[in-house]
Parts: sequence; C-alpha cells; structure tokens
Amino acid sequence: MRSAGLDEAELDARILLGAALDLDLTGLVAQAARTLTAAEASRLAGYAQRRIAGEPVARILGTREFWGLPFRLSEATLVPRPDTETVVERALELFRERPTSDRPRIADIGTGSGAILLALLHEIPDAFGVGTDLSLNALGTAKRNAAALGLAGRAAFVACSYASALSGPFDLIVSNPPYIPSAEIPKLSTEVREHDPHLALDGGNDGYDAYRALIPQAAARLAPGGALIVEAGQGQASNIEALMTTAGLSADRPPRADLAGIPRAVSARKMPP
Repeated sequence: MRSAGLDEAELDARILLGAALDLDLTGLVAQAARTLTAAEASRLAGYAQRRIAGEPVARILGTREFWGLPFRLSEATLVPRPDTETVVERALELFRERPTSDRPRIADIGTGSGAILLALLHEIPDAFGVGTDLSLNALGTAKRNAAALGLAGRAAFVACSYASALSGPFDLIVSNPPYIPSAEIPKLSTEVREHDPHLALDGGNDGYDAYRALIPQAAARLAPGGALIVEAGQGQASNIEALMTTAGLSADRPPRADLAGIPRAVSARKMPP
C-alpha cells in the first residue's frame, strides 16, 4: 500500500488486517506471531487489492464510524466524514441555547446513511426526526441504521426532493447537500469520484443548486426560533449565508470551522414575528 502511494498505508493495512481476521488492535498485537490461514490470507489479499485500486476502507468494510456511532453504508450513500460532524456540533449548540419545544422535531434533508439525523437523535433523547432522500436505496440504509442504533421508534424516512413532502414546524433542519460544481467532479480523488454517489456530490454548474432549492423550503418549515444548519464547501459559506438572509433567516454567528479551519457548518435562525 505504501508503494502504491496511499497516504495512510499503515493505518489502512492495520484496519483491513483486523477486519480480515475479525480482531481488534489488542487481538492483533496478541496474535502477531501466528500464521494466517489460507482463507484469511485470501480475504486480506482481496481487501488490499481493492484498497490499492482506490476503493476507500469504509467501502471495503461497508461501515464507517460517525459521531462515535457505527453506520452501515451502501452504494447510494456518502461515506460520512469528520467535517460533517461540525453540522452536528452547531445544531446541538443552537438547540441547547434555545430549545423551542418539549418534543423537538428534526429534519435531515438528503439524509443518505442517516448519519447527521441519528447522531442528533442520539444526543437529544426526546426528539423525533425525519430524513428525506431521493434514493430509496439510501433511505433503506438509513432505516436499517436507525434500527441498529435503537432509534427506529423516533425516526421516519421519506422519499422526496429536499423538504417538498414535509410539513412543519421543525425545531432543527440540517443538511449536507451536494455542493461540488459539476465541472470539478472529474478532478476529485478516485476514492470520491468513483465510489461516492454523484447524486450526493453534484451541486450544479456553480455548486449552489441544492442550496437554492432547500433553503427556502427549510425556512418555510422552521418553527419560530428554529435553526437551519447546512454543510458548505470551501469558499461557499458567505454565499450560503446570503441565500439564508434572502429566505428571511438570520445568521447570528460565524460558520463553524472544521479541523482544517474551513468554514463548514453554516447556520441561521427563523426569528419569531
């Protein structure tokens, strides 16, 4: 893997070896001197070949941790990334600062694997959430994740374009929409370009098509005092804030930055009349 130029060859190798042998790190250390069986060696070789060909580790294993929770993936869902945890952080910050109801309602637009929605339901025990997506495959994956996390009774999933099938009011609306300009997609890394669903990546000519659609829909469905939080691509935050202002929302604080310092979680509230 190192010879193939993979950035995290050692980490990837350790994770794949653990998966091939069904061992955690402690087990790998304890059994470091033993010889692999033929079946184990074959399984590991298959994993290694897929990784060297550019398939992400999370795709190979079919699962990814997000917010400390395990999420199953499918070909219709993005791999949840640490950057997106900023959306969860900002949503919790705004909700805890100004809770708007006894049983909060949350909507996750373009839910994919359900990662953002289910992380919030995990953190807000009284909340009920709805995830929307155009892909029935993605919705099925999200529903299975909700069941595996013990959240099925507090989550519903709806096939629709953005929030078009939803009725408010919602206390929180969150989204990680497609925001990559169409012309930039061929330039993305192999891991993303060939393995993430383009429906969840392609933001149109300028990258803002999804925001133009979902922000007005979200604004109409927010409760007074409720908040919209969306993930932004690099350099997009100020334009997204302008779209939120045009929709009648109030951006009362700077976007929350990710670990690289990129403004990532853009938020605004619907102010009471």
